[in-house]
Amino acid sequence: MSNAEAVQLAYNDGVRAVELGRESVDAFVSRGQREEPGSMRDAFYARTGALVRLQSTRGRGRLRGCAGAYRCDDQLGHAIVDAAIGAASGDSCGSELEPKELSDVTVSVCVVAETVLTDNPLADIDLGVHGVAIDADGKHAWLHPRLPAENGWGGAEYLSRACRKAGLSPTAWEDSDTMITLFEGQVFREREPIGPIKEVWVPLSVER
Repeated sequence: MSNAEAVQLAYNDGVRAVELGRESVDAFVSRGQREEPGSMRDAFYARTGALVRLQSTRGRGRLRGCAGAYRCDDQLGHAIVDAAIGAASGDSCGSELEPKELSDVTVSVCVVAETVLTDNPLADIDLGVHGVAIDADGKHAWLHPRLPAENGWGGAEYLSRACRKAGLSPTAWEDSDTMITLFEGQVFREREPIGPIKEVWVPLSVER
């Protein structure tokens, strides 16, 4: 496995990350505008990826949107804004978030802390900790780190689902020419819509 430089946010920075995600979703859905990060804390100038998830609190709840990039050359503040807009758009879960839904979704931000390229994913993957990205034949897809824990997936199923999302064979992760990247991230989310924010996960790269 090859390692990348780790990125770590203090709790207050994580709170601001979620606030920025929320502001960006609201601006896009309510006014069709792109929120600008403005004057950013030092941590938000780091060049790393970010993922934003929107989850409905109605009924039994459902994923309302998820977008972002696990690897990004842009500053973190801008990566969060772009991910939030992507999550709220129709490209994410089939239909654009509507203004009336804003008070019924929670915002979650995963700030990528470390990426590793692996040739033995089943041995290296830590379910519930690692996100997975698949690249092969010009096709690409990634899945959020928390999905296996939330859905009870094993390692092979998680990798197969990532392959299918990329439009590849479910067993493409076993091919030697398939590039598999694992990534860890700090996850912060609203406990309730527009409510208090908690840190859900501290990545292994930070705990070590």
